[in-house]
Amino acid sequence: MKTKSISKLYRTEQRYAYLFVAAPVIGFFLFAFVPLMYSVYGAFTNWNGLGQMKFIGFENFVNLFQDEYFYKSMYNTLFMMIGIPIGIVLALLLALALNRKIFGTDTFRVIYYIPVISSIAAVSILWQWAYNGDYGLVNQFLALIGIDGPNWLQNTDTVKPALILMAIWKGLGYTMLLYLAALQSVPKSFYEAAKLDGANAWQSFWHITLPMVKPVTFFIIVTNIIGGAQIFTEINVMTPTGGPEYSSASAVFYIWQKSFGNFQLGYASAMALVLGLFIFIVTLLQFRMNEKSSFDLD
Repeated sequence: MKTKSISKLYRTEQRYAYLFVAAPVIGFFLFAFVPLMYSVYGAFTNWNGLGQMKFIGFENFVNLFQDEYFYKSMYNTLFMMIGIPIGIVLALLLALALNRKIFGTDTFRVIYYIPVISSIAAVSILWQWAYNGDYGLVNQFLALIGIDGPNWLQNTDTVKPALILMAIWKGLGYTMLLYLAALQSVPKSFYEAAKLDGANAWQSFWHITLPMVKPVTFFIIVTNIIGGAQIFTEINVMTPTGGPEYSSASAVFYIWQKSFGNFQLGYASAMALVLGLFIFIVTLLQFRMNEKSSFDLD
């Protein structure tokens, strides 16, 4: 009798477990997998988003690899990823500084994290005003030290660095917080043992701190590359035409422009597929490199 009761309870729990698992699985299937397959098929069609899809084979991809604007948008996307290593280094330095027991560190942690929780559209509008060539805060500050600042977002030489700086500022707090959590999990006995062995601060940092935060660094690099390849809102708000000579347009911005500006959803789907494959390959390479590389704590 007791065995039957346990068996019935087990089957009831199993049914509830399937129900809980079913919700995200069905959601993924309906809102991710099905649209993905639809987009993959759309990449091989001539489709304006309203009429019928006309299958045209690889014509979209042939046109895509002859499209100078696609190459330019991909170049802009890759160029703006320069901010990733800069942001990582700055965030690690900040985390090391805020990991010390100094008065006011909690306040600084909050201050650095505020941009992370702020709306990206609001932040973009704020920086658009700051970069204004006539009355922007950046040029006002430069004028105090005798520098005549350019019109940052209307200059081909400065628009990408300006966007990079804003992206670093926006994501610095998040990366810093991840590093701070990683640093606080490092056993103090490691540093004490290194000190007894005569290691200086640099040697402790290189042989203990860096290896211990390596998993966090790997996570940050992968997620930042994926996010950087999909940069859109900042560009759409700050440079709605793609910047001077299309010098700030990202791949996603060009996809959006082709989709909802020119109603070339088939062509845009082909671009999205190529971009998705690029992100997948880069992420896979990062995993392979992470498996092969290792730090030694000796």
